[in-house]
Amino acid sequence: MASIHDVAKKAGVAKSTVSKVLNGYRMVSDETKEKVEKAVKELGYIPNSYAVSLSKKEFRRIGLIVDIRHNRQFVDEIGMQYLTGAFEQSKVCQMETVTYFTSQFDEMPADEVAAYLRAQQINGLIIFDLSIENLNFYQIVKDQLFYTVLVDSPIANQKTSSVSIDHRKAQYDVAKRTLQENIYIQKILYIAGGKSGYITNLRLKGINELQKEMKFELTVTYGDFDEYTARSIVFEYAEDIDIIICASDLMAIGAVNALKEMDIFRPVCGFDGIALMGYTKILMNTVRQDFKGKSIRAFDEMKRLMEGQSGRHVEIPYEICKIDYMDIIKKYSQK
Repeated sequence: MASIHDVAKKAGVAKSTVSKVLNGYRMVSDETKEKVEKAVKELGYIPNSYAVSLSKKEFRRIGLIVDIRHNRQFVDEIGMQYLTGAFEQSKVCQMETVTYFTSQFDEMPADEVAAYLRAQQINGLIIFDLSIENLNFYQIVKDQLFYTVLVDSPIANQKTSSVSIDHRKAQYDVAKRTLQENIYIQKILYIAGGKSGYITNLRLKGINELQKEMKFELTVTYGDFDEYTARSIVFEYAEDIDIIICASDLMAIGAVNALKEMDIFRPVCGFDGIALMGYTKILMNTVRQDFKGKSIRAFDEMKRLMEGQSGRHVEIPYEICKIDYMDIIKKYSQK
């Protein structure tokens, strides 16, 4: 019986090249592909059952791609909710998962990243918080090299779905409620996230839309989702503004603590709905997101894609609320 070594020898290529052709790797020239396919036919080579199941997408091994480049002290809370939902739903969908960090691939172009993932038998990707600076993964999505579900990145194509809240509207809603709860609001400080984030740009659209509607003076700065950076920004601007809108709860916590140190009061609101907000013991408006639910929905979308359906945008609900300290401790004391 012919082996993959025999096929490689007859085609005049490496065994790895034969494997790439058999598994549908796109970065192989048509000439090389024809040589391999001809050798396979002439030798009567039959791939092993594992390879056959992989090529038919019956074997579902999903790469979970997580971006931890941002200096976010609360990454454990959000990240664990993402991963908890992923691990639970992967069992329901009968998929195996492998977790990677975007920093592992920083120096690799898209074709090398794709080759590496295929060598790990990955045939689907779920990418959390794809950054604009992750050019290699952006290219992978654009070229449709894998079935992909993006969590909180607004991209969709034939093989790609996105799962997200409406970040633009959510930012508009939480900011407007905060403004309506206060009077004599003329100057607003908006602390955005990272400059390279898709969700940062969407939330900026929301606050700009509100500014046009309510005609207040708006100052925009970038806090990179970092508590310390937001704290420093507030020290610089707080005395000259009326209200502080933060694009994350962690930055809102930094803002509140800076105001306490300055011994002044300014209304503050956040975004995300993390438990840490309750421990400030100051009720602030925020956008509560279901991070676990996003992961669950992402696996449902992956299942759709692997069944041959087209990618799409999926919007999940959010809630404008205040995180109360007693609600937090009661919730966790019951577990």
